[in-house]
Amino acid sequence: MRTDLLSDPLAGLDEALTAVDAFDRVLVSGLLRPQPAQITGLTELADAVAGSPLAVRVAEAAEKTAAGAAGEEHFVSLAVARIAVFGSVHDALLARVTEATGRPFGEEAVSGTTETESPNLLAAARSWLSDLARAGWQGIDHDLVSGAAPMISALLAEPSLRRLAVLLDGFAAELAASCPGAALERVPIRRWADLWSRGMLLTLPGVASTPAIGTVTGRLLPLGVDLLEHSTAAQAQVHAVFEPEDGTAPRLVRASVSAPKPDTIIGAGIWQLLRPRLSLLTAVSEGRSMDLADMPVTAEGDLLWQDEHARLGEPADAFTTARVALTTATTSATAPLDRHPARIAVPVFLEGYGIEGDEEAPAFTFSGHHLAVDTDRLPTAGPLTPKAVATSSACIGLLRWDAGAFRLQPLAVETTVRKKTTAVHAGAWAGGTEDKAGVKAEKAATDAAAVLRERAGRLLRT
Repeated sequence: MRTDLLSDPLAGLDEALTAVDAFDRVLVSGLLRPQPAQITGLTELADAVAGSPLAVRVAEAAEKTAAGAAGEEHFVSLAVARIAVFGSVHDALLARVTEATGRPFGEEAVSGTTETESPNLLAAARSWLSDLARAGWQGIDHDLVSGAAPMISALLAEPSLRRLAVLLDGFAAELAASCPGAALERVPIRRWADLWSRGMLLTLPGVASTPAIGTVTGRLLPLGVDLLEHSTAAQAQVHAVFEPEDGTAPRLVRASVSAPKPDTIIGAGIWQLLRPRLSLLTAVSEGRSMDLADMPVTAEGDLLWQDEHARLGEPADAFTTARVALTTATTSATAPLDRHPARIAVPVFLEGYGIEGDEEAPAFTFSGHHLAVDTDRLPTAGPLTPKAVATSSACIGLLRWDAGAFRLQPLAVETTVRKKTTAVHAGAWAGGTEDKAGVKAEKAATDAAAVLRERAGRLLRT
């Protein structure tokens, strides 16, 4: 991989991000009575899309908003412009990654069908988001935030609107925990602007269309697991190479599983919640492939996992897969609504690198070029540690873009243990383990779950 390309500047990148940041600051104080600094931010966003088909509508929206006379349609235009700018940043960064990896790129993703939507619910959601924009993050209070509760409940009851409903439900919970906004010492400016603009776009009919779904038959070769943990939920996403039965080019795919969890279950205990929902986790921990037959898959490469369409296959070493199949695997295109720099997570294989820095902030070096390694993303639910990364000779990881630079999230490394090259995987305990540390952690989680079940049963009996 040409890591030198990852550090080369991208034309227009800084200007695009500056325009987005300027608009995001506008939302902090709110758009009810815009001040001169806010008007400047609106103008910068409009200028950023001046050469696009959005130019006229966004310029009008910026003008109306600056005058304090914006309606919902103008807020929608501003949200669309923000998402479009971030989409262009995503595409530029992904093009650079494609050039650096030399990996073929798949065809443009095709949207599927659009289910019948409820215009009144969409209008209610759009109205609430508009009120948020007028108030600004510093102007939120419990009355404003709690006013969304009936609308969110109604959205959750509509399967076709579930994506918008879940986003607004989580967004409202974050805002409620931060009320009153005037007392906030630190505002998550970009995150809340991301949620607001995406929510605004999802209130437009037809935007949240069902992705095109096909089926695949062939062999699945796992590369590694990305584990995401929240106090009330956890998700495991398996990245893999899929080899079609018909002999066509292999492609990169993902399979995800999520589960709610109590905040007392942490570390290796999380696998107990996820394991029953995804048999693929067993294959990952045992180092085996899986044979798929008519497994549903989206155009973006997400397997809609159903155990009846899969069975355990032959042993398949992830590092062999990375060395042999990863370089020729096709990358699926990203759906337009998902084009955001934060969503970039490209599987790569690296070896022959030097290592600089300490265990907490290592960097891989290639002929004078540096690639920062994000050890903060290593899960505690596995044996992969910063020390193993800092002493590694080969690495399978996800190439991400964060804080203005490309960074590598390790999924597995090859390191020397007692003079022997050993593979250490972040998801090694996913399907169960005999590792002493893993067994101890799982037992602690089992005991915690037993206590919670006993307490829940006691509450139900009273």
